Amino acid sequence: MRENYTLKRLYIAEPLSQGATLSLPKAQSHYVGTVLRMGEGDELRLFNGRDGEWRARITSVSKRSTTLTLLECLRQPKTMVDIVLAFAPVRRHRTAFIIEKATELGVARFEPVLTTRTQFPKLNLEKARAQVIEAAEQTERLDIPDIAAPIALMDWVSQQNQRQIIFADEAGDARPAYEALQSLAAPATLLIGPEGGFTPQERDALRVIKTIKPVSLGPRILRADTAALSLLTLFQALNGDWNETL
Repeated sequence: MRENYTLKRLYIAEPLSQGATLSLPKAQSHYVGTVLRMGEGDELRLFNGRDGEWRARITSVSKRSTTLTLLECLRQPKTMVDIVLAFAPVRRHRTAFIIEKATELGVARFEPVLTTRTQFPKLNLEKARAQVIEAAEQTERLDIPDIAAPIALMDWVSQQNQRQIIFADEAGDARPAYEALQSLAAPATLLIGPEGGFTPQERDALRVIKTIKPVSLGPRILRADTAALSLLTLFQALNGDWNETL
């Protein structure tokens, strides 16, 4: 099966099933024909986040559309580890970095939260989803992470319904993350603050909630994007799917 990984990979929203014929949207058709330089008879892999991954053959190409026929299912759908990343949006390029790399690392859902010190509260959800899809295409994921609309921090907390939250507390008086995460497991939400960190009032409000577990990421103050990926990496190594293969 590994030889199939040499085939180019493309996300498509339509249902995928044996023998189905699909027409690519204009933008994807242009990408396949002009950027990838593929033509009639060439094969690629398709996935939609629901129906696994399929090998498909291009049956016709025109300036406006590309038609493909599904040949076989290469990989069945797979449920990812239930890890949510809640983060305060930061500068545009750093938010893009968080979304791209967290998708690569296996996040199932992004939940942006707005804190007192959040300086960049707006998040282009359409663009963020495009970034998620591109990262999923390149990293062999079979699913597409969800992205929620930004919400005020304490409103978000009130909606968690007893879900376990692992809170990266920059104050430095919490248990080291590596130690704490060994006794925690999915499903879980990782909560990362904004540039400048949570305010003392926000920290106090978070730490009195029993389902929220503060952890320390060491003696240095990390950027928000570094903190997000550091905590996610630790969680995946200890409790996630890093012991699995493709």
